[in-house]
Amino acid sequence: MAAKKVLFINQEIIPYVPESELSLLGKNLPQAIQEKGYEIRTFMPKWGTINERKGQLHEVIRLSRMMLIIDETDHPLIIKVASIPQTRIQVYFIDNDDYFTKRQMETDENGEEYADNGERAVFFARGVLETVKKLRWAPDIIHCQGWMSAIIPLYVKTAYQEEPSFANTKVITSLFSKELKNELGEGFKKGIEYKDAKMKLLDKYNKKFDFIELGKLAIDYSDGIVEAGSEVNAELLKYATDQNLPLLKYPGAENFGDAYNQFYKQILGEEE
Repeated sequence: MAAKKVLFINQEIIPYVPESELSLLGKNLPQAIQEKGYEIRTFMPKWGTINERKGQLHEVIRLSRMMLIIDETDHPLIIKVASIPQTRIQVYFIDNDDYFTKRQMETDENGEEYADNGERAVFFARGVLETVKKLRWAPDIIHCQGWMSAIIPLYVKTAYQEEPSFANTKVITSLFSKELKNELGEGFKKGIEYKDAKMKLLDKYNKKFDFIELGKLAIDYSDGIVEAGSEVNAELLKYATDQNLPLLKYPGAENFGDAYNQFYKQILGEEE
């Protein structure tokens, strides 16, 4: 039987960004799942704080230079790749001068959140999915880790639902303690529109579209939810529980590979 394929869409991965709950799991979970016999691919944003020379990143020309139109503006997509030292994990980086190269992560040098964080997340989501299409790689599971990947479930179940790469894909969203404080703004709502992903799909959420509403959006279009930390947002955790979605309770920071492996089997209908 062919190995199942898992696409990890991460907001942070150590050693490319500082150590955090997100970045540690961004590295350790794909490694643990790969060791369980899965075939994996891993993506993250190419934050401007990442040292390309130290991380040995290089551009993948055959995957780069596609233009993504967001709110009627063209944005060139740059794909870079590197391998995490002492592992067999290759990381694909989504890059763009306006959204990532010249920016820090979610906040600027003064600690202020970028006003266009929502649009940055849209570009990241579109960039990942378009690149996976080019790779002709069809994941059985897409696992989203961090708010930057929260639009992926919506796109997979609407705009990309008829693409061969995603037609049978299950989507899992992990909930973390790290949050955004500000609204995502009207630019986000306009920018999210692509094919069947219409702005009207956001009508059911609060007009003040913030981190909580973004989390609800991700949950609504996911097939399973993971409580990925010991202090995740209680409102989002309750919302996920109320949707009666499969939920993996916090498995702890060590020896978590078995718990995730079993959860993946549950989501795929392969429980032992």
